[in-house]
Parts: sequence; C-alpha cells; structure tokens
Amino acid sequence: MNRSLVPWALCAAMGVGPVCAGTVEVSLRPKARPVAVAVEEIVGRAVMMPDFTVAPARSLRPRARPAALLPKVDGVDGTEAGFRAWTRDFRPRALRQGISARVFDAAFAGVRFDPRVVARDRSQSEFSKTIWDYLDSAVSDTRVSNGRAALRRHGPLLNRIEARYGVEKEVVLAVWGMETNYGSFRGEDNVIRSMASLAYDGRRARFFETQLVAALRILQSGDTTPARMKGSWAGAMGHTQFMPTSFEALAVDFTGDGRRDIWGEDPADALASTANYLARNGWVRGLPWGVEVQLPRGFDYGLVGSKTKRMPSAWARLGVTGMDGRPVRDFGSARLFLPAGHKGAAFLVFKNFDVIRRYNPADAYAMGVGHLAERIAGGPKIRGGWPRDDRALTRAERMELQRRLTAAGFNTHGVDARIGPRTVAALRAFQRSRGLVPDGHASLDVLKRLR
Repeated sequence: MNRSLVPWALCAAMGVGPVCAGTVEVSLRPKARPVAVAVEEIVGRAVMMPDFTVAPARSLRPRARPAALLPKVDGVDGTEAGFRAWTRDFRPRALRQGISARVFDAAFAGVRFDPRVVARDRSQSEFSKTIWDYLDSAVSDTRVSNGRAALRRHGPLLNRIEARYGVEKEVVLAVWGMETNYGSFRGEDNVIRSMASLAYDGRRARFFETQLVAALRILQSGDTTPARMKGSWAGAMGHTQFMPTSFEALAVDFTGDGRRDIWGEDPADALASTANYLARNGWVRGLPWGVEVQLPRGFDYGLVGSKTKRMPSAWARLGVTGMDGRPVRDFGSARLFLPAGHKGAAFLVFKNFDVIRRYNPADAYAMGVGHLAERIAGGPKIRGGWPRDDRALTRAERMELQRRLTAAGFNTHGVDARIGPRTVAALRAFQRSRGLVPDGHASLDVLKRLR
C-alpha cells in the first residue's frame, strides 16, 4: 500500500466534549498530510456505502455565521461574493460525480466563506517544535493517566476491537489520545464550510475539492448529517480525525447500527475504524514500534537512517544494545532512529513505526503514538536525555542552512526548508569535513558554524 491520505490536518480542533479526569490538552499533529493520493492507493478499492438515509438530529440547514464573525484576515484575498460564485460553479461538477441536488443544497445551506481556515492552511508550515517539547505534551503524565482511565472505561470494547483487527488496544487508545485527547477536542468547524473555503482559495484546490466531494458522498450515504459533520479547521473529523476520503475507504460500522458514526458520543465506530486503518496498512500484532537503545563510542553515524535495516542481533554486533546492555530481541528488521541527533535518545524502529506514519507521516507523531501506547500499558519513560538547551530551526533558518551548505560545496539539491535525505547527506559531509559527529542533525549549532 502507498501512503495514506488521512487523517491529515494539524490539530487545532478547539471543541468541548466529555473529558477524562485531569487537565485537558490540545491534540498534537506535527505535520500536514501528503496530497493527491487516490483512495484506491490505500485499500485497492472503495468501501461500499450503506443504502439508506437517517433522519437528521436537527435541521439540515447549518446556522449561517453572522457577517460580523467573518472579518477580513490579513493575507487572505477571498470574498463572500467570490465564494458564492465558486459554489455556483462547483455545484454542477459535484452533481456530475453522483451527488444529488438535494444533498448538495442541504449541505451548502447557510455555508459562508471562512477566511480563518485559509489563513491557517497557509501559515501552518511556519511552526515547529523540538522532539522533546513535542513529547512533553504528547506523552504528558496527564495524557497517560487519562489514557489509563479510558482503558478502564472502554476496556471491553477495546478488547473486542483488538480481537477483530489485531491492533493492540493501547495503540488504538494512543491514536485517540493524540488526535482529540480521548474525544475531548473533536472539532467544532463545519466540515463542508472548511473544505469549500479551502477549495475556493485555490492553493490546493484539487485536493480539497476531492475531499469535499467525498464529504458530500458521506452525507448522501446517510452516515451523518450536515449539522453533525464537524471537525478540525482543515476537515479532519471525529474522535480519531479521519479525512473524508479515508473515512470512505476505511471507516467501519462496528456497532452494527447501519451507520459509520465517528462523530457521536459513543467512540466505538471511530476506534474500530482506527484499528482497521492500521491493520489494512500492515500492522503486525506483537511487534513494537521501536526500542530505545544505546550506541557505542566511535559508532558510525552513517548507518543512521531509513536505508540501513538490520536485525537487532546484527545491530548488537556493532555495539547497539538495549538500555539494559543486552541485545534487543530479534522482532524483525529495524533501522536506527535518532530524532535529536547524537546528543539525544536513540531507537531501533520496526515496521509498525512506519505503519503509524501512514496515519500521519511525521516521525514525531509516530514516536508519540508508540511511546504513549507503551506508557498507557505501564511501560517506562524514555531514559535517554535530550539536548534541551537547543531549539528547533525556524523555516527561514532551515532554508538558510540549505543555502549555506550548497554555497560551501555541500549541495542540498534545492532550498525548500525540508530536511530530507539529500540535505541530511550534505549535512553529514559538512560535519565530517569539520571533524564533527556526522549525525546529519539540522541543529542551530551547525547553522552557526556555517555562518
């Protein structure tokens, strides 16, 4: 299977719902989804929609937002008149794709342009956190304790889901905790309004139109109503934040009531859909996401990265052992992962780490889900330290790093602020040339040396 579409948005869902005991935290989503990936790439075929309708809980006409609540947002050029013209142009395109006029008109009744979501979509790449700051929030003591409380409350349900899909209940809980803090922040944005505003903006029109049509198909199938189809600002929906195309492909009706309801108070369908998502993407029951390890002195950091995979016993012959000094069990082929370079904790990561990345393609997210699941199950905290006197590079600094590396003769093959394999290779070459540890980590110290 290729990488998945969704759930895609950065967290930013600020709704209010039932909470676990303790302080409530916002959901943490470190990185936006890749775009333009067909549903068929995820599962090979679309899942059939149920052939019935459900009476709406309240009027199908979402309440229009007063004009006073829609101020002009700096940097957003769209207007209400332009949005209405776009909607009139989009309607026949949607109808040609099988959406009925009745469903379209009910979904768009009262929907107005929302410049806030456009502004957030344009600005999201400006922000970054260090891995330790991210994990401090993602796997806080409060989130762990809330996860254990959720495990006690939903234990029988989670046991049934684990038995059916082969995904450990703590992992399903961890995704739920990371996405919406166990259902506390499911989002209050009207999904049709958000998707339509982003499609109208045009920066990624094809992607958001695809998601919008999928959302309309979900309404047409009867799984939910326009009034209940709420989510985060970029359209991720429900307890575990599915985007519409992934909902169509992978959501399940676990309760057997004829609807795949990921929005309501009962999280059963959402949790089962998450387990199905991971299972269909290759989850291996009993395989850890990763194991914390320690490296020997003089270790060859050129072996760090996705291209070098070995069995843990082979890594042990190179001096890579568990934190207890013993070889890691041969669970399967693993690669070495150093999220903060040689000054931070090190891990051997396995196939399930990459399966979590199909849910959100950020290493920090996969690590957060994996470690939160371990902590919920009673596992220990990460033992290795972090270079807490360091900070994450801004987008401008990452671009400066790439420019300076290339100017110094270490070609990054582009300046895009993404620290990908070519930039890492250039960083390592620069570090070797200066007698530094060649871990390829884009730190402020390396940038200062380049300056």
